[in-house]
Amino acid sequence: MSERHELDAPPDIEVEVVEDRSPRQEGFLRVRRLGLRNRYPDGTTSDVYGYDVVERDALDAVGIVLEAEREGEPWVCLRSALRPPMAMRGGYAVPLDEEVSPSIWEVPAGLVERDERGVEGLRRCAARETLEEVGLEVEASAFALLGPGFALSPGVLGEKLYLLHARVEPTDRGEPTLDGSPTEEGAAIRFVPLAEALRATRDGRVADAKTELALRRLAELRGIS
Repeated sequence: MSERHELDAPPDIEVEVVEDRSPRQEGFLRVRRLGLRNRYPDGTTSDVYGYDVVERDALDAVGIVLEAEREGEPWVCLRSALRPPMAMRGGYAVPLDEEVSPSIWEVPAGLVERDERGVEGLRRCAARETLEEVGLEVEASAFALLGPGFALSPGVLGEKLYLLHARVEPTDRGEPTLDGSPTEEGAAIRFVPLAEALRATRDGRVADAKTELALRRLAELRGIS
């Protein structure tokens, strides 16, 4: 077998929805209970199998890297986010960290609304969420994509998350407008050196995957190892 040195596209397998057994639901998240069938490149198909998919109206999201400069060093904005499911880990069979704080450090983030389409829409979303979560007014045009979108939990949710970054001046920050949700109340906002933020991903003080990827992409952009 010849050795391949480049990663090519995965197999082109189509997934067909054969039946939808989803119960009637309301709320932010919904579970679709489906019967699926795979169609393989050679035309053969799999047996029908059951699969649960989580969905929501606003599927995709942005993560926002707000960068400031202090004494020639890049600093970044981190915001505490209240994630109630983390407080419930003690009730599940988990291998480590059975109970953890529901407040974790993240880059600011938010869901993309239906009318926020294309790259310009992502920039508008980033500007809106920056004002809402951090209290900084930043023009949408100031944001740039920080690499391609990626999936966080593709076995459960079809969400893709897009990282954007912009340079800001922290002293311009006002009060965050917030979204009215109790999960956004009482958040702490910190600008810290990028090097310190990266150390925090290595020692567990920052345990959010999108945040670690965002910080590492920014470090790569700035030529920081």
